[in-house]
Amino acid sequence: MNRGFYPRLAWTDMKQNRRLYLPYLLTCTGVTAVFYILMGLSVSSVLPQMSGGRSTALIMSLGSMVIAFFALIFLFYTHSFLIRRRSREFGLYNVLGMGKGNIARVLLWETLLSCGATTLIGLALGILLSKLAEAALLNLLHLQIAYTFTVSIPSLLVTLGLFAAIHALIFLRSLWELHRVSAVSLLRSESVGEKPPRARWALAVLGIALLGGAYWLGVSIREPLEALTWFFVAVIMVIVGTYLLFIVGSVALCRMLQKNPRYYYQPRHFVSVSSMAYRMKRNGAGLASICVLATMVLVMLSSTTCMYYGVEDALHQRYPRDIGVECYFGDRLDQMDEAHLDILRAAVADAADAMGSSRDNVQDYRAAWLYGILTPDGALRSASASDSGGLASEMTRVTLISLPDYNALTGTELTLSDGEVYVYGHRMTYTAPQFTVGDTTWRVKSLLDRCAVNGASAADVTPSLYVVVPDFESAARLLLDLSANSDLSVQLRWYYQFDSDLPDDAQHSGSASYEEGGTPRNLTDALQLALYSVNAETGLTTGWEVESLAANRSDFYGAYGGLFFLGIMLSVVFSLAAVSIIYYKQVCEGYEDQSRFAIMQKVGMTKRDIRRSINSQLLTVFFLPMALSGVHLCFAFPFIHKLLLLFNLSNTSLLIGTTVVCYVAFALLYTLAYKLTSNAYYHIVSGAAERE
Repeated sequence: MNRGFYPRLAWTDMKQNRRLYLPYLLTCTGVTAVFYILMGLSVSSVLPQMSGGRSTALIMSLGSMVIAFFALIFLFYTHSFLIRRRSREFGLYNVLGMGKGNIARVLLWETLLSCGATTLIGLALGILLSKLAEAALLNLLHLQIAYTFTVSIPSLLVTLGLFAAIHALIFLRSLWELHRVSAVSLLRSESVGEKPPRARWALAVLGIALLGGAYWLGVSIREPLEALTWFFVAVIMVIVGTYLLFIVGSVALCRMLQKNPRYYYQPRHFVSVSSMAYRMKRNGAGLASICVLATMVLVMLSSTTCMYYGVEDALHQRYPRDIGVECYFGDRLDQMDEAHLDILRAAVADAADAMGSSRDNVQDYRAAWLYGILTPDGALRSASASDSGGLASEMTRVTLISLPDYNALTGTELTLSDGEVYVYGHRMTYTAPQFTVGDTTWRVKSLLDRCAVNGASAADVTPSLYVVVPDFESAARLLLDLSANSDLSVQLRWYYQFDSDLPDDAQHSGSASYEEGGTPRNLTDALQLALYSVNAETGLTTGWEVESLAANRSDFYGAYGGLFFLGIMLSVVFSLAAVSIIYYKQVCEGYEDQSRFAIMQKVGMTKRDIRRSINSQLLTVFFLPMALSGVHLCFAFPFIHKLLLLFNLSNTSLLIGTTVVCYVAFALLYTLAYKLTSNAYYHIVSGAAERE
């Protein structure tokens, strides 16, 4: 054999099997391009220079890792279709005198050709589209688009190395498959049926139990932090349960249909049902893979879309006012009287007036808060005194505020007697009739439906309990005395928040060196300088912090916009993966069913009957993945809603809207994909493919 024999043979084989190879090559190319784009964005020199860009770059880096892991699994999966279809061809080569070593050399050249072509074309496509992707990302982040074009050499090298390694592993797996079978088994590979899985009813019960358990977790969990803890457990349960249910369910469904003579012995049902029974396990695994991918796309796209379009809601939840001043007092309760607080109020007012800022919608209140374990009967215990050992998921942040402050904040005229409190649970449900700290117990007069939740509590993933007390000084003193004899740490705070009529850049545009007498350049700097001056003169507080909504808007858009962009990119990849599975399922099954339909045509089956048989198969099983993914999505909705609460998103109507739109859009894509691929199946089994 001359030196060019194996490359020519490999190229000829790929051309003759282009119906199988082309989707695989397109998939490799697309995944390569997406990986390079995400990798390039993660190391881009543009993003770190922009506000909010660092968090976006981190998200892109995590996304590239997800794509790399998915590419490894999915390319292995799709390549298995190629090997299965071509097993008969390799068996024929073996019979004609080519040893397994010769076939391995053909596979090597096919791997080199496919790897080289898809990696180079994917990189070229990624480089061409990287600037467009960067512009789209910056537009989502509300940032200025940079008009410089660069090629990321590190991303280029990482992409080359990754996909070279993946194709090498695929080649080694192909060699292993080739080594473990004989020529006869290769020739008969397409006609060998599958045995039904053993203990199918036990597996079916296990699959139903896993799905039922995951669904129960979705609807029973009430608190966001608990949802975060159990979410990934539920995901694993759903994936395993889906595979078991489809693999075993396909067996049960086929057998049930075969036992129904009126249904089974009809031209449009007989061939489709018998074909499904012939490959029942593989059929179920393919449908399960499609269902899992569809669910991943729907959950990811609906949640990230809701996050992006609800970013302003989340931003205002975290920062209730444009400007937030928080002063720390440690355990110095005597420094929190009205006389001392008036000094701080005057300093804030003077600084705002000097910058020409209004002070609208003012929130002004004192608070004492601490962390502990809240028992079901309403008793607050320290972490060390709790039997739970102080798990983070069981910690509660308790904030005490005075009744006059609460009435001023909410515009109410509530009253309390001695020994009574009002309570409000944020990210938690409080049911106890009393609240106990140490040896003191208050009776809960009523549960509140709202409270002025400060930004820190909104950002805290732990549940918060707000307790409105009639006498703040005595309650705070009680907490301080208790903390002196336990590991409960009490924090005394004064919050002053207001809205400003200044533009964003006048509220915050950078940090001045106010400690060295720098001139304030914006409202935030002016407030920092004023509080520093007051504290230097009087020593009122132990520290302070000034937060600006304007200063954090870009960070929010950087994080939420980055997640939205990543959700779109991953959804595109996963959708293409689902379409590829559908295509290979149809084409491979078409070749396997070709001889059966040829026999049926000889005994009188028409092309119309073939089309009706294909449609019967569609209605029997192929839309089950979409139906079950819809069920998964419905039960995942409470999970998603609670997880979004951790991101300060509570707009349920927006989440419902994005979920419905995403499901309808994916269902249309799924229907279109099946329509196109079913035509390929029809042409193969009807003999049209051979006449082309």
